[in-house]
Amino acid sequence: MTEQAGDTRARIQQVALELFTEQGYEKTSLREIAERLGVTKAALYYHFKTKEDIVERTVHDYMHSIDELIEWAGAQPRTLETRREIIQRYGDLLAAGGRSMRFFQQNPVHGKALGDGFRQRMRELFELITEPDAALTDQIRALLALFGQGMSMMLTSDDAKLPGGPYEPEEVRAAALEVAMDLISPRPQRDKP
Repeated sequence: MTEQAGDTRARIQQVALELFTEQGYEKTSLREIAERLGVTKAALYYHFKTKEDIVERTVHDYMHSIDELIEWAGAQPRTLETRREIIQRYGDLLAAGGRSMRFFQQNPVHGKALGDGFRQRMRELFELITEPDAALTDQIRALLALFGQGMSMMLTSDDAKLPGGPYEPEEVRAAALEVAMDLISPRPQRDKP
């Protein structure tokens, strides 16, 4: 696939997800996607035959990004700096796929497309940011560092109502990253009673 075709596909996915989150998946037609893009339906068909094809490609692209992160992380030394970089890069993936995440949250049927493959990838990331002999509390902190960043994406949706809000997506992202970094930071040893 040429770079231009890849850019076109990415733009189609972006516009489709915008419409899916604004109007709902079922209420959005390929014709509306083509109109928003300013192309003919035939031009859209060249890249995607159905809305489901767009969703499947979005899932594939997201999973591929996580796979690349896992591959990179697996080749790094197991240090606090590496764990922090994994958390940072995972946050970057979530931010880049923000509209995708909101779509899957709003459309549980399509969220199932992430399924077992997503759970397995999250387990691999978890293992990469957790020491093999980590205490249970440290394991929970690592899980919360990963999943908390993803869950914070819900705070950028139109219906999120928090005291002091609404918050800009970048504000939420920065706060979630700060909390995630705190969660994976070493804790002082506590004396047992």
